[in-house]
Amino acid sequence: MENKLTTILKNSKTIQGPTTRYILNTTKITEEKLLRKERIGEKDEKPRKIILMVGETGTGKTTLINAMVNYIMGVRWEHKMWLEVVEISDEQSESQTTAVTVYEVFSQDSPFSLTIIDTPGFGDTADSMLDNEKDKQITEALQQLFRSNDGIRVIHAVCLVLKATEVRLHERQRYILDEILSLFGKDIEKHIILLFTHSSQKNIPKKNLNFIKESGIKCAKNTKGEYICFHFDNCQSESFEETDRESYRSAWERGIENVTQFFDYLNQIHPISLNMTEGVLRARKQLNASVNNLKDRIQWAELKQKELEETQTAVREFENYREEQKNFQYEVDEPYKYLVKIKSSWWHLSKHATRCTVCEENCHYPGCWWVKDLSWCSVMTDAGKCTVCSGKCDHTKHVKDEKIYEIKTRKVTKTHKDLKEKYEKEFAEKQSLLCRLENEIKQIEREKIRLVEECYQCLEKLMETALKSTSMSCFIHLDFMIEKIKETGNQERVQKLEELKIRAEEENRWLIRFYKQCKINV
Repeated sequence: MENKLTTILKNSKTIQGPTTRYILNTTKITEEKLLRKERIGEKDEKPRKIILMVGETGTGKTTLINAMVNYIMGVRWEHKMWLEVVEISDEQSESQTTAVTVYEVFSQDSPFSLTIIDTPGFGDTADSMLDNEKDKQITEALQQLFRSNDGIRVIHAVCLVLKATEVRLHERQRYILDEILSLFGKDIEKHIILLFTHSSQKNIPKKNLNFIKESGIKCAKNTKGEYICFHFDNCQSESFEETDRESYRSAWERGIENVTQFFDYLNQIHPISLNMTEGVLRARKQLNASVNNLKDRIQWAELKQKELEETQTAVREFENYREEQKNFQYEVDEPYKYLVKIKSSWWHLSKHATRCTVCEENCHYPGCWWVKDLSWCSVMTDAGKCTVCSGKCDHTKHVKDEKIYEIKTRKVTKTHKDLKEKYEKEFAEKQSLLCRLENEIKQIEREKIRLVEECYQCLEKLMETALKSTSMSCFIHLDFMIEKIKETGNQERVQKLEELKIRAEEENRWLIRFYKQCKINV
């Protein structure tokens, strides 16, 4: 073994046995709550291959990552050792990865360096489809990784890890695939590679290819239209006694051959930019924020409209009022906003909200957990302007804290003096005042139409760029959007959204049925 690897091993934790396990002591580059970067070996200027590993908990993703690290570091069967960059304890079949972790692997013997982006297993709790905040953390961390100054800008392959023993997709797997595919832009499709684990066969079983075809997974294909797949048996990490020496050697050689085929393919492809994918991640968050903000603003607009209509009624009655004008009074339901502390909820990823202090609106809740500079918040443009609040205010007019605005109404008694002060120019003429009130009501209606337009544009961007535009994260907003688009009278858009809903219902009928069984609103 080369000297540099020997140095790495000296600083590693060892577990002795017929095969010595080395738990590598990596160099920590950055370490945050949900995103870590670690390095193995000394950084060099060799060509870099970047892969993203995603999959369900229990598929063998961690063992596969370790196998790749062993291959790059030049470990072979005769060395009777096994390197683990991610430790697997004896009590579990997989590591309990809690953060998106970037491993930079450098080795003297390898013609290239390898960057592995390891994601926590999707759907790692029994109730994951009811409470998918852990999965949302992955989305948050990936967005930070793809967007930060020292982050990842290109990728060679998105490796979707599946167990070869599975012959059909159960509901949780379908949910997981939906979550995974909804993260990426359309241009990533040809870079999504299927990796089957726990496979001892030389070729991918036909039963696996059949269920991939039936599931409609969008991934890379060769010129013959066949899925590009690789398989691994996950046996290299197992310890063998001396009496099983040949079995041990056979498992290693088979593992080396599998990893070699994968890296040979990786060397033939060019990296793809993550710009579109980062845009999809941002658009999904903007859509959620815009719809939530729109609901608040529509509620506010409707309450203001009601207040104006009550004022209209009072103005009409004012002419017939027989007592002195100074005693004229009328009552309205006045809407108002006030700040409340965010209630502690274990299911929320973030206890913070980004809100505009000028418009007094909630722009992003739950807010981006990783953002310190609000110009980097998902709802901000590259120029630092908010895409959500009414005034499209600069990020400097926003704050991120543990408070949000809520809307309530209160009964307020007003007098002719209040009416005169607010509508001084029009007060002298009843018709002029009624016209002014009517115009304000119409202006509120126009504002509601504009708000709906903004949400539709965000949804349309997702339909154009997302690899999976019919994911549940979009579906949950469709009924609301269809209802509001109908109010604008744009039948063409209504039809487009209804067709999208039908397609989404068809593709997600298993998950919609599951949600309804659990009495969850979708």
